Amino acid sequence: MVSATERRRQEVLRAIIADYIVSQEPVGSKALLDRHKMNVSSATIRNDMAVLESEGLIVQEHASSGRIPTEKGYRQFVDSIHEIKPLSAPERRAITGFLEEGVDLEDVLRRSVQLLSQLTRQAAIVQLPMLNLSRVKHCEVVLLSPHRLLLVLITDTGRVDQRNVELGDGFNPDDLPRLRDLLNAALVGKTLGDARTSLADLAHDAPADIRDAVVRAARVLVETLVEQPTDRLILAGASNLTRGVRHHPSGLPGVLEALEEQVVVLKLLANVRDLGDVTVSIGEENEVEQLHSTSVITTAYGSDGAALGGLGVVGPTFMDYPGTISKVSAVARYVSRVLAGD
Repeated sequence: MVSATERRRQEVLRAIIADYIVSQEPVGSKALLDRHKMNVSSATIRNDMAVLESEGLIVQEHASSGRIPTEKGYRQFVDSIHEIKPLSAPERRAITGFLEEGVDLEDVLRRSVQLLSQLTRQAAIVQLPMLNLSRVKHCEVVLLSPHRLLLVLITDTGRVDQRNVELGDGFNPDDLPRLRDLLNAALVGKTLGDARTSLADLAHDAPADIRDAVVRAARVLVETLVEQPTDRLILAGASNLTRGVRHHPSGLPGVLEALEEQVVVLKLLANVRDLGDVTVSIGEENEVEQLHSTSVITTAYGSDGAALGGLGVVGPTFMDYPGTISKVSAVARYVSRVLAGD
């Protein structure tokens, strides 16, 4: 059972974090008493701050300054959040109004990160639905020239991928419907991993007169989408990180370079695989050294109870954790409803 003294110290820690998030300036005992009305003496507050400092939850940068939260302090604060802060009515209207104008899933996701970066004033990232979990809905084939095809793959999650196919022989436009039907027969209703066998069979059994086009198209699909699937990402609001430039000891360019690396961002979004769960990584909890001065909040979106991709924000460690968690969760829920067709 938590004692009254421990509860008060937790309140002091929360107050220090709240004030530091707003000002990014060290917080003193007098300021806490003036702003938070804790009904105790200044000596009691100073004693509580000394205990919190001894526990590594806050730190005094200079002898005459107030205290600032440490990563351990932020972690204890985040772990104490049991309820997600509800969005305001204007925030809910902004999300639904702006995202409902999306013309397709990719447009909705692009709008989602744009809006999320504006609402949180952080950098926002989203992963398009993972190809290995999506089923092919249709494969359109476009003849760009007698020696080049364009394959447009549409999945049941709304993801669209395009691939060029270079042909060895000239292709007769009249054979396009046959090629399209053969590819769709091998692909539709399957994940790309499951379609590997049917694509191999298709290439083996292709009609002689269009065999070259069938073999080349199947090879491109297997090599670029099955064996080496590309998880596409959208990033918005990276310029927001310049607000906390002095809090990045290793330099803001290092943070921005890390966000440009697709593998790095995919690792950030891979932390949460269950719908409704939110992961918060603070400072050195992030594997990538360039992101040790940041906090990352991520969650998943999906349909039918399955996660199809991740989204989240990257910002300074002094971010508004309750508000940011709420906004990331709300946007993920909306994207999930789009996928479900609600």
